[in-house]
Order: sequence, then C-alpha cells, then structure tokens
Amino acid sequence: MRFVSRKTGVAAAMLGISALALSACGAAPEESSSDGQFKDFVGCIVSDSGGFDDQSFNESSHRGLMNAKEDLGIQVKTAESKSNADFTTNLNGMVTAGCDLTVTIGFLLGDATAEAAAANPDKNFAIVDFQYEKPIENVKPIIYDTAQAAYLAGYAAAAASKTGTVATFGGIQIPTVTIFMDGFADGVDKFNEDKGKDVKLLGWNKDKQNGTFSGDFEKQDKGKQITKNFIASGADVIMPVAGPVGKGAGAAVVEANKSGKEAKLVWVDSDGFLTAPDYKDVMLTSVIKTMDTAVEDVLRTDAEGNFDSTPYVGTLENEGVALAPFHNFDEEIGEETKSEIEALKQQIVSGELKIDSASSPK
Repeated sequence: MRFVSRKTGVAAAMLGISALALSACGAAPEESSSDGQFKDFVGCIVSDSGGFDDQSFNESSHRGLMNAKEDLGIQVKTAESKSNADFTTNLNGMVTAGCDLTVTIGFLLGDATAEAAAANPDKNFAIVDFQYEKPIENVKPIIYDTAQAAYLAGYAAAAASKTGTVATFGGIQIPTVTIFMDGFADGVDKFNEDKGKDVKLLGWNKDKQNGTFSGDFEKQDKGKQITKNFIASGADVIMPVAGPVGKGAGAAVVEANKSGKEAKLVWVDSDGFLTAPDYKDVMLTSVIKTMDTAVEDVLRTDAEGNFDSTPYVGTLENEGVALAPFHNFDEEIGEETKSEIEALKQQIVSGELKIDSASSPK
C-alpha cells in the first residue's frame, strides 16, 4: 500500500463524504454487554458500505470486536453503513452512545474519522486500512504491508496456471486495493524470472499504475462480468480485490468450472476457504490480513489505559499478513512450489527481499 495516506485527488473526493445512518432504518446501534474485567469499557465499530457480512475486511474487523467482547468482557456497539453517505451519522451515533474507542473500517472512512476525532478529543478511534499524512493524537491507524503476502500469492498463481495467464482487478483504485495488485504482479514476475516462463497478468500494469476496476465494492454483477471477460481471455487464476464484489468473481469461476473450464480464485483479507465457503472448491489460496487480531489488541490496549496513536503495521514478520493454506489444491500446488514460496517468505521477513509498492507503509 508507502501506506499512502491520501492522494490529493482521493482526499478531495473523500471530503464530499459526510452523512450516515446508524442502520438501514436509522435505529440505534446494536448494543450488548457482558461481565468481565473491562465491563465498563465500551468498544464500537462502524463498517463501510460492504457491511459486516462481506466475507472480507469488514467481517474480519467485526470479529475482532466480538472476540474482545468475549475475551475482555467489554460492552460493544455496532453501526453498519449501507452507503458512504452513512459514515458521519454513524460515527456521531457512536460518540453519542458513549463509546470509549470506535473502530472504523476502510480507506473511505478516512475523512469522517478525522472529523469525528477532531470534534471529540476525549474519545479514541482506530481506523483499519488508512494512515494520515499528519498523525492524529486520538486515532490509531491499523495498516498492512499487504504487498508482501500478495507477492507470494502472485507466485503461487503463476505456478498453478495451466493457461499461462492470470488476472486481478480492484473495486476502487485506492492504495489499500492497489497494494494487493502491485504485490501480485511482482510475484508473477518473480515466477517468470525464476522459471524462465512468460505467465501473463491481465487487469493490472504496475509500472503504469492502471488496470481494471469495478468502480465500487458492492455490485457483484460487475465482478462477475469482469471475471468472465478474463476467463474468456485465457486467465485461469483470478484475484479480485473488491470486497463483496469478489463474490461475483467467485460465482463466475464456479460457473466456468461447471462448463468444463479449469479456473481458480485467490481471495483477499480473510481465508476465503473458510469465510466464503460457496467458492471453496475453486479457492487456490487467500491473501490474509489478520484484522480481527489487530482490532482486539487495540481495544485491549485502550481498555488497559495504554492507548497510543502509533500505527500498527501488519507484515509477514509479525503475522499481520499471511498467505492462506492451499486447502483442496495443496497436493496440486506441489511440495516444490510450496518450498519455493516458503523460501521467498523467509527472504522477505529477513529483509533480503524487498517488496516495493508505492502504497506500502514507510
């Protein structure tokens, strides 16, 4: 992702995002509590428009809050955004509801979170997948050098391809999306370099920083059509980086296999074999961000009175990012390729191999 704070153009666009409803019908956020060592602490979360059932980063972050409720005994409140217009209202609702720390999910909530933090300096916030150019004292960024794990996925995808063509596409062209695509592209290049192959990548040109995007994180039919087009062009491993839009990609891959074509899917954010079981039979692997662990850790730290705004950066070394198991394709991927991927991982962890993305944390 340098975890690019905001590019000027994106920042300007995001400034237009403001209003938000506490739920689909404007009701108060869900509330529950349990006894425990931190029973008076209130931890809260606001989703982006993908919702908590996106089988991706919203769901994983929400799971971190629920784990904190169970493990720490905190009270929890949630607000699910139905559109970008809900962000500000949902955040204001969390403050009014007495939240001690509110976690916001996703790059698109950057401006709304900054505004809420400035208006409520006595409240703490954490934001997943966003880093500000100038740190904010009461906001902790939770960010990931996802290119590291995506590099391994690109290598695996190239190794698994039988057609010699793989593909990726994004939801919106923002740093938290393109960092996956950068790493994936470099992993494909590494496979070609090491093996003397010429596996082609559709959907993303890292040097030019342009490629294929659905335009949102919601319309699954767009993801399905993009994926169909890739498959028609010869791609047999596809990595969507588009939240719920990825479900459309999964449906297209499943349909392709039913029609006699062999295609595979690479999921992102969570282990799709477990979180998106409708597509597990075509799931090669996933690029994981352990958002649930990070969210729970940030909540615990604040509940203990030790909040700080230093960014949490997930890497292969601290297991903040990872390549998921190959599950049903473990035998097909083979011991040789798995050994090569493990060696690349260790080189990244040791610093011998640097994965370069304009969007990686610096």
